[in-house]
Amino acid sequence: MAFASTPPPAGPVGSLVWKPRDDQVDAFGLTDRGKVRPDNQDHFLLCSLHKTMQVRGSSLPNPELLELPSERLAMIIMVADGVAGTSGGEEASRAALETIATYITHTMQCYYRADPADEAAFFAALTEAAEQGHEAVVARAKARGKEGMATTLTMGIGVWPIVYTLHVGDSRYYQLRDGVLRQMTRDQTMAQDLVDAGALRPSDLAKSPFSNILSSAIGGSHKPVVIKTDIRPGDVTLLCTDGLTKHVSDDRIRERLLNMESAEQACRALVDDALAGGGTDNITVVVARPLGGPGR
Repeated sequence: MAFASTPPPAGPVGSLVWKPRDDQVDAFGLTDRGKVRPDNQDHFLLCSLHKTMQVRGSSLPNPELLELPSERLAMIIMVADGVAGTSGGEEASRAALETIATYITHTMQCYYRADPADEAAFFAALTEAAEQGHEAVVARAKARGKEGMATTLTMGIGVWPIVYTLHVGDSRYYQLRDGVLRQMTRDQTMAQDLVDAGALRPSDLAKSPFSNILSSAIGGSHKPVVIKTDIRPGDVTLLCTDGLTKHVSDDRIRERLLNMESAEQACRALVDDALAGGGTDNITVVVARPLGGPGR
């Protein structure tokens, strides 16, 4: 299993002490079948993880009052795109998200408050999450007799002020900061591999017949990558499947995020853009941004 990481963009992470509350996080996700595909093989998950107390028994008259909302440990965003043309693409994306969400909830909580100077265990746990998802897809394929089940996976875990991204395939994670849109993940496709090897010009990437052929996928040969980036007040995070980026340019995505009224409005506008551009694939978009900031 391959492993890699990239440093966060330059910036004073340590100076950020403000942390948005749950009601200060504007987040929304949307998925659409598109105009051509007979079904939707995409899935997304958007959730927050809290350390909670559940009363199992008590002599107190109102023990339920003790079950108060607790501090958020992390916010989790996942998108998965079942590989088109293979049997069970929808099952593959669903199995990956369900398994990884369970793993994160029950196994990884101890890492959210770990020493930031010791991230090796956290990175290893994220890589293991990808392996758990892979094994779940393989097992489900075997049980269903559906050879070749596979899916992409892009997952962001926000542990303020850091986002850890687990990435397999060609779904994408974008960050908008100070008006600049950055693609934070690298597409794991054969065409991108050829560009990286110098065998294909970047200008020919989009029209290459290998641009839609994955070189890494959950359920098949997979090379999970873990990326660490920082997040600041004013940043916008976007996760999407390639049903969006096939038809909507980075410039258009930037324009939509710059002028967004809310995460929901931005998601709906981007899905509409992809449908207007042809809608040849399933489309999934998740947008999140912190509201307010220090002193607000």
